[in-house]
Amino acid sequence: MSRTTTAVDAPLPDSWEELVTTALLGTDRRTPAGSAPGADAPSALLDAAAVATVRRRAGLRPARAAERPRPAPEDPRPPLPSAAARRLMMLLADRPGTAGGGRRGAAPDLMELLPQWLAAANARGFAAPPAALPALLDAARGRTDLRPAALRFAGPRALWLARFNPDWRFALRSAPGGGTSVPRLHDTEGIRRLWQEGLFAERVTLLTALRSRKPATARELLAASWATERAEDRLMFLDSLRTGLGPDDEPFLEQALADRSRNVRATAAELLSALPGSPLAERMAVRAGACVAVDRTRDTPTIVVEAPHECDAGMERDGVVARAPAGRGERSWWLGQLVEAAPLGSWSRRLGGRTPREIVTLPVADDWQGELHAAWCRAAVRQRDAAWSRALLGEPSAPEAGGPGAVSLAERAKLLGTLDAAERAEWVAGFIETHGLSEAFQLLGVCAVPWAAPVGRAVVDALDIARDAGSYPWSFSGVMGLAERCLDPSEAGRLDALLAVPDEPEDASPGAGGYWSEAFQRLVTTLHLRAAILKELTPPTP
Repeated sequence: MSRTTTAVDAPLPDSWEELVTTALLGTDRRTPAGSAPGADAPSALLDAAAVATVRRRAGLRPARAAERPRPAPEDPRPPLPSAAARRLMMLLADRPGTAGGGRRGAAPDLMELLPQWLAAANARGFAAPPAALPALLDAARGRTDLRPAALRFAGPRALWLARFNPDWRFALRSAPGGGTSVPRLHDTEGIRRLWQEGLFAERVTLLTALRSRKPATARELLAASWATERAEDRLMFLDSLRTGLGPDDEPFLEQALADRSRNVRATAAELLSALPGSPLAERMAVRAGACVAVDRTRDTPTIVVEAPHECDAGMERDGVVARAPAGRGERSWWLGQLVEAAPLGSWSRRLGGRTPREIVTLPVADDWQGELHAAWCRAAVRQRDAAWSRALLGEPSAPEAGGPGAVSLAERAKLLGTLDAAERAEWVAGFIETHGLSEAFQLLGVCAVPWAAPVGRAVVDALDIARDAGSYPWSFSGVMGLAERCLDPSEAGRLDALLAVPDEPEDASPGAGGYWSEAFQRLVTTLHLRAAILKELTPPTP
């Protein structure tokens, strides 16, 4: 009997991992499944590995004979350059290293480069190589953060393939409708039919796609069936109006304030409060203004607060939640919601024509400052108001390092998100220069990638200072990992001086200098690798 026949007829191992284990132990100690001990065992193992390899590449599990499947759809996008295709297979073949903050060695973490590779390939409009689809789907199965970019790159053939393997069914769920395409904008009948007859996920996809291109059409579609939708569906559909939100949406959102679902009412109120000219925003401005004033009789003008004494029906209709969470006073809870929903532009008129920066520097009586400024922080984020965000952030070099209203790093990060990329980078760089890296991780996460030069310089300088202090680099593993993914590859040259093992001071941690050199070597190698990836994905100019 031939070796090929033996491999096909013999029972196959349960998994690729079992084959690897048998190979590592040796066929003398562990006989491959379906074969007898002896001289033929190594050949049987190789045959089984060959069959398993074909199965893995095909992406199809063995089953009973059935009707031949339809051919995979065509992918009209241009193919990857050959160097980029080889790089993709190398990234997909990598296995994550050990987790935790310990020693990682000098080798780059290739799996952490895969998201950037996918983003670059998608930006250039390339199609995935068919042979890479099974490994790409396996990678996306294991990492939910990869799925949107991986499925976009994999294209329609991945969805076709996912129907044959239960392990990849997530692709059909992640792509609503399992690849059902959204009708073209001029296909009025197709849009109407899909909205009326489609599955919930398909309808969400349709509404989201229409909202990004023709907001009014999406809103009219939703309004036509609003009364017959389930409460949980109404909430999801209403949330799609965040895209392209504008004054034309006000009448529909005002009607949603009377919805029988509290969550729907709250979402409608939140959307309306993001429109400073909406009737709800004006009502909230009147309510909040009645609670906050400037007392000019004191030596220093001071903000005084008189929080609401009740939450009436009108406030509840406009989205104010009456019941306070455990540990919160009702009056402060109501005040925070009113201030958060009031247009920030109304405070200058209410508080004597002062600018946002002047307002946040005023003292606040009776310990109301924390509650008031925290509500202004939330309002600045909701209304995307850069002037108020700057005022609440303050100077990055200030002792509080976040201004009077930013009471946590999370709030500072949200406020920074309202600024343009250049201003955001300058502020974060100033923060790092003054306060170091210990509190900068969340702030670095909102900076545009690749990091602008000020952020990159500040991070590298701070890491250099940490190395000179004699500590281990593991305390900064989070920032170092961010730098590997976000530092501009052109900065690699500036790091050459940090690769040497420095002389260790007497009070330094044993071996810290060598570990730092290793960490910087990994950073430089990763930056060079990212530069090579971008070059491989950029076709030469004719």
